[in-house]
Parts: sequence; C-alpha cells; structure tokens
Amino acid sequence: MTITIENIILIGSILLLISIVAGKTSYRFGIPTLLLFLSIGMLAGSDGIGGIYFDNPQIAQFIGIVSLNFILFSGGLDTSWQSVKPVLKVGITLSTLGVLLTALGLGYFVYLITDFSIYESLLLGAIVSSTDAAAVFSILRGKNLALKKNLRPTLELESGSNDPMAYVLTIAFLSLVQQPEQGFWSVIPVFLLQMAVGAAAGFIFGKLSKLVINKIKLDFEGLYPVLTIALMFITFSATNAVGGNGFLAIYICSVYLGNQNLIHKKTIMRMFDGLAWLMQIVLFLTLGLLVFPSQIIPYIGIGLLISVFLILVARPLAVFISLLPFKMKLRRRFYISWVGLRGAVPIVFATYPLLAGIDKASIIFNIVFFVSLTSVLIQGTTPSMVAKWLHVGLPQKAKPLSPTDELLAEHPKTIMKEIRIAPDAAAVGLQIVELNFPKKAIIAMIERDGVYLTPNGSTELMADDKLIVLTDSIEIMDEVNAALRINPA
Repeated sequence: MTITIENIILIGSILLLISIVAGKTSYRFGIPTLLLFLSIGMLAGSDGIGGIYFDNPQIAQFIGIVSLNFILFSGGLDTSWQSVKPVLKVGITLSTLGVLLTALGLGYFVYLITDFSIYESLLLGAIVSSTDAAAVFSILRGKNLALKKNLRPTLELESGSNDPMAYVLTIAFLSLVQQPEQGFWSVIPVFLLQMAVGAAAGFIFGKLSKLVINKIKLDFEGLYPVLTIALMFITFSATNAVGGNGFLAIYICSVYLGNQNLIHKKTIMRMFDGLAWLMQIVLFLTLGLLVFPSQIIPYIGIGLLISVFLILVARPLAVFISLLPFKMKLRRRFYISWVGLRGAVPIVFATYPLLAGIDKASIIFNIVFFVSLTSVLIQGTTPSMVAKWLHVGLPQKAKPLSPTDELLAEHPKTIMKEIRIAPDAAAVGLQIVELNFPKKAIIAMIERDGVYLTPNGSTELMADDKLIVLTDSIEIMDEVNAALRINPA
C-alpha cells in the first residue's frame, strides 16, 4: 500500500472505531479497555495482522507527552477539592516518597537478578515507579467503583500527581547512566528545583487561567475549550522552559480550575473528558504499534519476575512504609498497594533511554512494556473483586456522587423559586461566574423585559431581572441569597 495522507487518516480512523467498539464490548466482560486499545495497536503493527511498520520513538514520545497533558488536565478538572483535602497528606506522601521507595526497591531487585549496572537498574525502577493516571481514572471512574473512607480520592490523587516524581527520577537516573561520575547526590538539587518550580507555576498559571477564561469575551461558546487547551500547553511548556516539572504544573493548574467558577465550565469539562478518552486511545494504539512483540518474547521470564516483585513486594512495601505516619486500617493499605496500575506512562518514559541511545535501552523498553501489560491485565481486572475481598467497597445503592458529578449530572431539582434583582442590588452588573453561586443550585432562566433568556457564566445580571432558581433543598436558598447579595425578608 502506498502511504498517503488519505491512507493514514483512513487507517487511523478505522483503528479508532475498532478501539471504541472493542472497548464497549470489553467493558461487559471486565477486561480493561486500555488493554484492548494496546492489543489492537499490537495487532495492527508490523508483527501483527495489520503489518503497519512504525519504529519511531521520537514521534511516540511526542504523542505520549501531548496525550498525558490532556489526561492529567482532564483528571485534575474532575477532581473535587472537598474530596481531596482530607487525603492530601496521604496522597502527596504516596506520590513522592512512595514513588521513590518503589523505584529504589525495584531497582535494587533488578540489579540483583540481571547484569544491569546499578544506575541502569534504578533507571528501570524509576520508569515503572508511578501508577498510571489513565489506567486508574479509566478503571475507577469507568466502573464507577465506590470505596470506603476516601480510598477513591486517595488513589486518584496519587495517580494524578505521581507522574512528575517518576519523570524526575527517570531523567535523573538516565543522566547518571550517561555520566556515572556525577554521583547520586548531584541529582537532588535538580529534583528539588523541578518539583518546587512545577508546584509554584501550576498554582500561578491556574490563577492566571481563571482570570483569562472569565475576563475574555469570546463570541462562540465552543472557543472556550480551545482557549483552555492553549492555556494548558502554555502552562506545561513555560514551566519546563524555566526548569520546572510541566506535568506537576498542569495537574495543579487543572485541580485549581476544576474547583473554581468558570464561564462555560460544563462545556469545558465535557470537552476535556472526551479529549482525554481520545488521547488514551491514541496513546495506547501508538505504543502498541511501536512495540515489536517478537522482541519481547526473550524477556518474558525476567519481565515476569520483575512484575511479580513489583506487584507483590516493591509496591506494597513502599505503600506500607509511606503510610506509617497515618492511621489507616490494614486492609485499606493492602487495597492501595494493589491498585498500583502501570499503563502507558512507563512505556512513554521508556522512550527516553531509546532516544538517549544508551546500551540497554531496547531491553529496558521491552521489559517495561511487558511489566505494564501484565499490570493492566492482572491488577486492572481485579479492583472490584479485591475490594469485595477486603471489604473496602460500598454497596451499589450507597455509591456517593462527588460534587463534580452532581454538578455535571442532569438531576431534576425539587424546589423552584423566582427571585427579582432590585435596581439597587449589589449583584447588578455582575456576571454569574462572579457570584460564587452554590453548586447545588442553578439559574435555569432569566426573565428580562418579558423575554426568557438561558443564562451562562458570562451573563451579566441587570436591574429587575427575574431569576428562575432550581435547587435540591430549601436550605440551599440561603446560600443563593448570599451569592446574589440579597437579604431575605
């Protein structure tokens, strides 16, 4: 077949369609959709029935970084600060100390059972040290798995925030492989700088992004998600340019934005949810195409040993040591250690040694791919079953909705009230997004001069407007009055 732009688009769209259909079918049988996407990519590759030759780690890495931007940003937007706040210390500890201990423990094990140097071993450990946000978000949210005692926000916070730590460790150990004379302690200042600058930049860009989204007046609602995408990439690239960790910055930025009042917020969040799924499919298809299954076969034995050690020893030890300062039941610690899924992120990170051209780069890549594959296959198919065994799951009828889920869901409200805006009211001239309106209430319509308007965040309130407000309970009306600067009689 002659490769043309039309053929690339045709093949890509067919693979995308197959992935979506296969994902829908696989969900019924409890098979992780991401595993299907990866398998379809492998089948379409040069060793599979598709025969598509793709051996360009640089393009795969570019697609991986762009995809991770969307996946992390979407996950951050959908993260409720109210649910994360109680587990913030636990989540940060797992995403920093837990990742470091996993990398060191697994790295030392690899050093003992292979002919890798200590730095090569630690590099492999660093690459697979973090849990995968795409895999965790997909499985926990896709299955709507309800867990007791803040387990779900803990796992989501860890998976969304630990990629930066794994990235820094990967770059640090890669530099030590290339220049072993530097010594281990030379990478610590770089690590601290990346994390500190990344965290600060994420918060700063979050505030700036909110200001830009709410103050700029665009003629079309569909441009607001596009604007947000631009701000996301600016946050990532600018943070990297000043020596910070871009992945950490976009996650913090998105968590901040997800918990603020934004113009057309529902449109932005729904768009990013769809884009995150698209990026997951594209990422796994690309990585499936990149790998040559025939090259993995010689490393199945060593890969299986490393996978078993990671799942049963390195990850649990890292979790238990990290959580020593916190009060938590043993079965919850076991569950956190089990839902340590590896997925696309380690495979993307494994392209860095390939591009750096180190001696064992291809071996590391193939082992990492096998470890990620087994992790998704084993751990990705069992979270519901293990939750039941450990008694950490909630019954189906008791599943709670997060504040974000409540905001996005189209629930019918039980109370309707008409509120008139007096000419001297403090809310006159303010946009709805500036009101800090309660999340459990909505302004369904505005009657203005005999005409009914459907408002959005940029709608400016005027004197004598009549607001049709819907809410779940009468108690919320006090918050509505406070937001509208009204003193009820």
